[in-house]
Amino acid sequence: MSADDPFEAIKQTFFLECEELLTDLEASVTALTFGDGDGETINAAFRAIHSIKGGAGAFGLEELVRFAHVFETYMDELRSGRKTCDDTAIRAMLHASDVLADHVSFARGLIPSMDEERSQTVANELRALMDGGGPVVAAAPDPSPAADPIEAEFDFKPVMFDFGDASDAPEVVAPEAWTITFKPHVRLYETGNEPALLLRELARLGPCQVTLDTSELPALTELSEPAACLSWTIELDAPVELEAITEIFEFVEDECDLVILPKGEPAGSVEDSAAADVGIAALLAAATAPAPAAPAAPAADEVDIQALLAMATAAAEPAPSAPAPTPAAAVAAPSAPAAKATAPTGSAQAAGGGQASIRVDLDRIDKLINVVGELVIQQAMLAQSVAECGLAASSTVKVGLEDLEQLSREIQDSVMAIRAQPVKSVFQRMPRLVREVADMTGKNVRLITEGEATEVDKTVVDRLAEPITHMIRNAIDHGLEDAEGRAAAGKPKEGTIRLAALHRSGRIVIEVSDDGRGINRERVRKIAVDRGLIAADANLSNEETDNLIFLPGFSTADSVSDISGRGVGMDVVRRSIQQLGGRISIASTPGKGSVFTMSLPLTLAVLDGMVVRAGGQTLLSPLSSIIESFTPKEGDLHRIGARDWVIRFRDRFLPLIDTGRVLGFSKPDAPEITGRDGIAIVVENEGGSQVALWVDDIQGQRQVVIKSLETNYRKVDGISAATILGDGRVALILDIDALVVLGRQQANQSEFKIAS
Repeated sequence: MSADDPFEAIKQTFFLECEELLTDLEASVTALTFGDGDGETINAAFRAIHSIKGGAGAFGLEELVRFAHVFETYMDELRSGRKTCDDTAIRAMLHASDVLADHVSFARGLIPSMDEERSQTVANELRALMDGGGPVVAAAPDPSPAADPIEAEFDFKPVMFDFGDASDAPEVVAPEAWTITFKPHVRLYETGNEPALLLRELARLGPCQVTLDTSELPALTELSEPAACLSWTIELDAPVELEAITEIFEFVEDECDLVILPKGEPAGSVEDSAAADVGIAALLAAATAPAPAAPAAPAADEVDIQALLAMATAAAEPAPSAPAPTPAAAVAAPSAPAAKATAPTGSAQAAGGGQASIRVDLDRIDKLINVVGELVIQQAMLAQSVAECGLAASSTVKVGLEDLEQLSREIQDSVMAIRAQPVKSVFQRMPRLVREVADMTGKNVRLITEGEATEVDKTVVDRLAEPITHMIRNAIDHGLEDAEGRAAAGKPKEGTIRLAALHRSGRIVIEVSDDGRGINRERVRKIAVDRGLIAADANLSNEETDNLIFLPGFSTADSVSDISGRGVGMDVVRRSIQQLGGRISIASTPGKGSVFTMSLPLTLAVLDGMVVRAGGQTLLSPLSSIIESFTPKEGDLHRIGARDWVIRFRDRFLPLIDTGRVLGFSKPDAPEITGRDGIAIVVENEGGSQVALWVDDIQGQRQVVIKSLETNYRKVDGISAATILGDGRVALILDIDALVVLGRQQANQSEFKIAS
């Protein structure tokens, strides 16, 4: 099928909605796992499954519909209270969520094949739980094949009415025929549903006479906006159960006006369908609810369908003084979710004040960001050209240029806000991971998440899941002690993993911490020496020893398991973070735990920075890291050791880094800091400590477009990326933390050479 086919476009929209629904389902099940859920949480999970099933049915994805139906039925048992939401149920929901996601991925073409055996096993597990936890007994095959394989799999059963002690009552017989009035809303068409398919399903129940009502259809010249003007009246001449009809419309129950009455009964108008919808739901609820003790139920021979419909309709009428319904009356039938009376989509949004949204392909957003980036570059070049002309600040060109700069910045900020997403989508996956790894290791672990609403560029969000997953698995397997070890250390039996996100200095910081044993530095060093990763006589600080765990092939596991032991993991974490222009650091206290801190840029597209010159090169320092800049006075500079410099800043001394010399831009015979003029820029690194960068001069502040240096050239120590300035020059963007580390390393090497 062509990618330009409208049907295929609608199908892809459905799959995008499935991603959101699966995320909602995962969040609901996770909340139940940690005891944070309630009845509404189960309802939310049920609605997600129901929506996936409905959309899949419209596209003929039978295998997906079949499994979703079993899952949905089980969730209905939980939400009605007929089954208990215990650990066994939650484990079954987790397995079923995975299989449902696999079915969606297979239908979407993201995986080559579907594990039908696993799908059937999980479905049987759900059926067994619905049957009371007993063994699964295969049903005898029906000698007469059903017209539709989905109907054969679902094996819907008619709803029986129970009105107390009515053992001698005659069986309730379904009407011989039905009259169905069906009027779609605009939303039904927008979601890709087709009324003709619903009418075809009705025809499978028996002979149908369909009448199309076009009385509300305006003239062609008066059509100005999407509208739903058609309705149908269907005479179904077949003695079928009411449930069989409602099942056909259950996927679109919120997107149409629907009236179903026995043939011959006075039919209300389509506008009265709200009461009819609620009446059907109440009727089905009454069918499964136990009879109340008082008042006494009517005799069975006094009950007929008309009376039931009248009772249901009366129950749907507003009654301000009426008491709240009993829980039994609010229970819906397992196979027919309660219908809701809804207004058309537009009216509902107007009444609720909900924000409208549209779906835009991510490639279009990326293209827009690139175009805006080029606009910023052109604006900077224009400003540079005007500045070189020497025009007065009050000139029309200067004023107009300032307005253009302001508009460019607003456009850029707005476009970047479109790509900004909260990290909640990544954090929601972690409770499931913690539970599984804790079960595998036999440890009792609790996960605490903070800062889920922290926003970051979507590209960063999408690539955060893998490193966070590795770090949490590592923290549980290596960091936390087992129950005996925690008891011996005087710690609570339950270990704690903390996952937090926050903004700091124009960057996003992700922290993964634990209250475990911390890093055993002696053991780490011994393993690194044994595996030839470092020399036996290497003199390493605590920080350098901790960072050995990031070396490829390093592992502290004694044996290979499903969790660790293969020497991959933390090196993957560091590489992934570095590819995003970030860095990772460790702070560990033996016996108390460890904190892994990932620092990442908020966006991979734009940056506010200070343009400086050092060693004859144009550089750019991120503005978010700069505290202050000043010209030092005589006596403010002091030398410590072979190459270390410090500078007086507000009655204290800060380490001073000669930027041009550390990066290799200064000539070997260039004078020392005290022998040339310069400016000190005080910056703050990710750890919160401050240092001073020595540069030749400052050329101004710019908002620039980030260009990846590693992609277009190669990785350079102390440099995070590059950009193009207004005059066409390429400027390197400083990586403050890496620059500080590089300066310390060079100083240590110099001292070692002098000492030797």
